[in-house]
Parts: sequence; C-alpha cells; structure tokens
Amino acid sequence: MISIVVRTYNEEKYLRKLLESFLTQSTSDFEIIIVDSGSTDSTLEIVEDFDCKLVKIKKEDFSFGRSLNYGCEAAKGEILVFISAHCIPTNNQWLENLTKPFENNEVALCYGRQIGYSTTKFSERQVFEKYFPEKIEDQQGGFFCNNANSAIRKSLWNEKHFDENLTGLEDMDWAKHFFYKGKKIQYVPSSLIYHIHEEGWRKIKIRYEREAFALKEIMPEIHFTFWDFIRALFRGISNDLGKNLRKNKFPSKIVEIFFFRLCQFYGSYRGNHSHRKLSKVKKTKYFYP
Repeated sequence: MISIVVRTYNEEKYLRKLLESFLTQSTSDFEIIIVDSGSTDSTLEIVEDFDCKLVKIKKEDFSFGRSLNYGCEAAKGEILVFISAHCIPTNNQWLENLTKPFENNEVALCYGRQIGYSTTKFSERQVFEKYFPEKIEDQQGGFFCNNANSAIRKSLWNEKHFDENLTGLEDMDWAKHFFYKGKKIQYVPSSLIYHIHEEGWRKIKIRYEREAFALKEIMPEIHFTFWDFIRALFRGISNDLGKNLRKNKFPSKIVEIFFFRLCQFYGSYRGNHSHRKLSKVKKTKYFYP
C-alpha cells in the first residue's frame, strides 16, 4: 500500500485539482493523508469532499520536518509519497512511475521531475530545467532530492525521522543520511508534476534564504561569498536573457528575470551568512512567509 502525504496551509487554489488527479492514477492502492497547519481559507472544506485522513498541527508548532513526521506517523503504507499542495501531476502514470524504483531494495528515496505552470516565472522554469532534467543521464549525483514530488520507504523513516528543526531541505538531510549508508537516491523523470509557485519577490527571497540557512547545517563546507553572489547574479541574468531572446526574439522578461535572480541569490547569500539562532519572529517569517 502507498500513503500519499500532502502538507497544507491555505492551499484552496490548487488543492482540489491535486486531489482529483489522485483519483485518475493507474494504481489505486493508496490512501491520502492531509497534514494541515491551521488553514483559514476553504482548504479543509475541499478536503471533506474526498476520502482523506486529516491530521492537524498547530500553526505555532509547525516546521517542515515536523509536519511530514505527523503524516508519516499516521500512514499505513509501506511507501510514503510526498507531494506539495500546489503541485499537480501531469498524467495518470505519475504515482506508478514514482514508486516503481522501490522494486530495487537498495533504493531509499525517489524524486520526480518538476516543470513550470502557465503562471511560472521565466527564471524559475530555468531552475526546474537545471535540477529536474528530462533525461535521467543528466541528473546530479549524490543525495540531491526534492520532496515536492518524492517517495521514501516507511521502514527507513522508522529508522530516521525528518529533522524538525531545519528551516527547509529536510528531504536532503534525510537522503544524505541514507546515501552515506550505501542506499540509492533515484531520480524518476517519468514521474512528472507541475510545480506552481505564485510568490511575490519578498517570498521568493525568504524561500531561498531559509533553504540556504538549512543547507549550512546539512553541508557546512559550502560557503556562498559576496563575490559568489555577484557572479551568480550576473551569470543567471545573462543566461536567462539569452534564452528568452532566443525564444521570443526580444527579451520580454527583463524586469522579471532581474528581480527573480536578485531575490534568489541575495536570499541565498543572506541565509548562508546568518549565524544567529532563530528567534520566534525569524521562525515565523521562514515557516509562514
């Protein structure tokens, strides 16, 4: 049996489409677990229209890892599938393809491909293309993964829960643990979803800041200097403008590209250079931007 775990917080816009997509999947031996952390919109009303197990967590107790642990604890399946509430599978083979690699006992975690939606910013599409390529031979090695579209073995989760203190990248932290124990992290490009981010510039900056803050804990050897920020900003903008020019014969996304890459790399720089213990205010900003 498969348990699909979805974390929600005011996800009314795309949640119904996501839950409806589960019902058309080629495999039907699964349960749906919703972990809600205090939604005030119509999220919970939407959940009531589907056969879901609802788990609630107080907003003030939320962390990315803790909410996943709540969902995993409630799950009955041998395979735990995670998908963000603002993601939508592109076809009815998504779940079958994502979980198939577990036929190999050495596989600890699988993660699928992500692409942009109609509203996705141009530069974010380039990020998806870099980290979630169409062909498996282009994937990054090591323990990179992303639980916006991923699956793990519950037996291994029983051995190690997700870190509840990290401000993000709890998936990579978990994958790193088992990668160094000799397990495999498998990329599955045939398991494809739309990942829909509709954030303002401030939220984009905070997303990259909190992920960089978490990455310091996972990979303390990584240092992102001010000059790294400048180089990455220049290179990101230049590459995006070149691609946009080739597609449209005129760089129509100049302002959008500049601000996305600025928020991305400045947020990464800030997160990498933040050395203070998180205050309550900072935690609120990171977890509920």
